[in-house]
Amino acid sequence: MTQLTNTQPHTDDTQNGRTRRRRLKAMLAGGLVLGVGAAITLAAWNDSEFAQGTFASGAFNLEGSLDGTAFSEHPTAAAGSAADLDFTLDAANLSPGDVVFAPFAIRLDDTTTYDATTAITATTSAGAVVGLTYSLTQPTAFGCDGTTTGTSLVPAGTAVGTVPADTTLDLTAGTSPDAGDPAYLCFTVTAGPTLPQSQTGTVTWQFQAVSE
Repeated sequence: MTQLTNTQPHTDDTQNGRTRRRRLKAMLAGGLVLGVGAAITLAAWNDSEFAQGTFASGAFNLEGSLDGTAFSEHPTAAAGSAADLDFTLDAANLSPGDVVFAPFAIRLDDTTTYDATTAITATTSAGAVVGLTYSLTQPTAFGCDGTTTGTSLVPAGTAVGTVPADTTLDLTAGTSPDAGDPAYLCFTVTAGPTLPQSQTGTVTWQFQAVSE
């Protein structure tokens, strides 16, 4: 008598096991892919550069001297502020034909960091200055008299209280801690034949430096 054996369940179990193993391998493979992807994301690079500028302004200041040695500021035309030119002879007691002289000097102080062009103007006058003319000369040394020569800034015969247009001189800044070289000036005022008696007047000249 022959005994029949049913092997179908065994085949199904084998096939089911193989299917589960393939799914597991697929899941593991998927997990590995995700792991590699995450590692790539975490490995991103970044870097930065920074640039910074620091800014400061220079200094600029003009000062004047009545003796060519002691310099100070004379910032306004007001009495007691403007430098009072020291004319030789008595400029307060002129008569026709008299000639008087006054030296002056200007420079850029020791804090100044820029050269300058200086414009010369006659900003104010008071009282009467009729019959007076003048010249302004830039000599190479401090001093002012009938023998003084130098660069003519204002020609002789110019009416006191006026300055020709575009009258300028150049100033050079010094190297710290030194001030710039002075520009020496000589005012020469002449009383003409039409000078009135008993007149009194003042004129203020302005030296306005502009940095270059």
